[in-house]
Amino acid sequence: MNTTELQRIKQRYNIVGNCDGLNRALDVALQVAPTDLSVLIIGESGVGKEIIPRIIHDNSPRKREKYFAINCGSIPEGTIDSELFGHEKGSFTGAIGESEGYFGIANKGTIFLDEVGELPMATQARLLRVLETGEYIRVGGQEIRKTDVRIVAATNVNMRKAISEGKFREDLFYRLNTIPIQIPPLRERGEDIILLFRLFAMQMAEKYRLPKITLTDEARQILLQYKWPGNVRQLKNITEQMSVLSEKREIDADTILHFIPRDQDSTQLAPIQNNGAHSYESEREILYKILYELRGNVSDLRRDLTNVRKQLEENRQLNGANGFQAAAPTTSNLPSAPTKPGIRSPEPIEHIVDAEAEEISEPETLNLNDIGKLLVEKALERNNGNRKKAAQELGISDRTLYRRIKQYGLEND
Repeated sequence: MNTTELQRIKQRYNIVGNCDGLNRALDVALQVAPTDLSVLIIGESGVGKEIIPRIIHDNSPRKREKYFAINCGSIPEGTIDSELFGHEKGSFTGAIGESEGYFGIANKGTIFLDEVGELPMATQARLLRVLETGEYIRVGGQEIRKTDVRIVAATNVNMRKAISEGKFREDLFYRLNTIPIQIPPLRERGEDIILLFRLFAMQMAEKYRLPKITLTDEARQILLQYKWPGNVRQLKNITEQMSVLSEKREIDADTILHFIPRDQDSTQLAPIQNNGAHSYESEREILYKILYELRGNVSDLRRDLTNVRKQLEENRQLNGANGFQAAAPTTSNLPSAPTKPGIRSPEPIEHIVDAEAEEISEPETLNLNDIGKLLVEKALERNNGNRKKAAQELGISDRTLYRRIKQYGLEND
């Protein structure tokens, strides 16, 4: 396509942008328009897929016939067959009369099926028959009807994955995908982001008679690096918010960060790659840090358990089994079941410290939390409240000691 023709199409349909992916999509749309081939438009939500079928219809021999845009995801599953293919009178509750359906009304025209991946499997079978033979049957009817409709479909789902999961018919996919058109996401359109921002800012200024907002160089870079999960629709919303709510007319980096969401799952800044290849250096570094932290936590826990076992052993050696028995309460909250001579009652799971801990056969009720609290108190007391020295004496990290202090309620002691 020559540049003049491309600019004419953009001006007619108010399309802003000069990236190669967008120009290629427009070029394919114009080339396929004079034919009757089925077209499948693929792209993320909010990229502007709905403009392509309009271009195809307006530049085709069907341009004087009817054009219908149908959002398949917004029609309830129980009524979508009736909406598309019509129904006979009395075919279901509420069917007080006949209905032609979109395929009957749009004969000789064009139907745009948006979110075609949301169609129920039964409806997919009906649609496949229309595409292959031009024939369909109304809901509740028996007469075979004919229609001559050009179908353009669009989806934002991974069709290959939907096919493998049994959610979409493979034969229908290949029938719809005769001519695929890929619409690039906003994050891959480079300077088009700034052009679209200027367009939306100008529209808001003219509509509400507001001073037009502009961007500083730093704010401009933030827009270019942002991932834009909502694509053009999200950019428009944020531009409108800044136009109305921002006191400054020159948007700087601090101001723009107040309007860009901070949700990590949807707002991570996309790194700019010089060679176009994806780099995993940052991801690898983050994983190393996480593994290092986990290893440190496991080491601290192992050290704590070792210290507790040592303390238990020292107390037993100092006091003896009889001392423990004398110090322990003579009654227990739970009555002990009678045991036969030579048979030991199983230990409760919660009393087992770990697989290597020595089993204590005496009927003691020693609380490990109390021992841990006592150890921490003594260590802090001996070191005049110096937590770093107390942690070194206990053989644990500063972070673990701080966690133990909060656990035992010693923060204000």
